[in-house]
Amino acid sequence: MTHEIRPPTPPAGVSSASAPGPPVIVAAGSSGPGLLVRAIWFVFIGSWLSGIAIGVAYLCCVTIVGLPLGFWIVNRLPLILTLRPRTDVRVAQVVDGVTYVRGGTVEQLPTWIRAVWFVLVGWWLGAIYMWLSWLLCVILVTLPIGLWLFSRVGAVMTLLRY
Repeated sequence: MTHEIRPPTPPAGVSSASAPGPPVIVAAGSSGPGLLVRAIWFVFIGSWLSGIAIGVAYLCCVTIVGLPLGFWIVNRLPLILTLRPRTDVRVAQVVDGVTYVRGGTVEQLPTWIRAVWFVLVGWWLGAIYMWLSWLLCVILVTLPIGLWLFSRVGAVMTLLRY
C-alpha cells in the first residue's frame, strides 16, 4: 500500500526556490502476526502449503506465459510459509519545510533480468537451495536456520529483493 502526503500549495507570490533535502529511507518492521501464531501456521499449514506453492510456481515458470505468475508466487513464499509479510520501505524528504513521505515495498529488478537469471541459474540453484533448506528444517536443532533460508528462496531463484 502506498501513501503519499502532499504539501499545501504555497501562497501566491511565494517562490519555492530552496533545494530539497536528502531523502531519508526507513525500513519499517513487519506488522504480521506474533511468533506463536506464525509457528502454529508453519507446523499445520505453511509446511505443506508452501510445497504446493513451490510446485505450482515451478510449473508456471516452465512456460514463458506463466513466468510472471510463477514469480508472483515465489515472491510470496515467506508469507505462505510463515505468514511473514514483506518489509515496507518509507522515504521521507523535506522540501521547503514540508515533509513528504512515500511508502511501499523494496523496488525490484526488471522482470526480464529476473527471467534470464531464472532460466540460466535460478531453476537449478533454487531446487538445491530449497532441498537444503528443507533438510535443515527437518533437523530440529537447525530449524531456525532452515526457516531463514527457506524464506529467501525468492532471492535465489528470481533475484527477489527483500
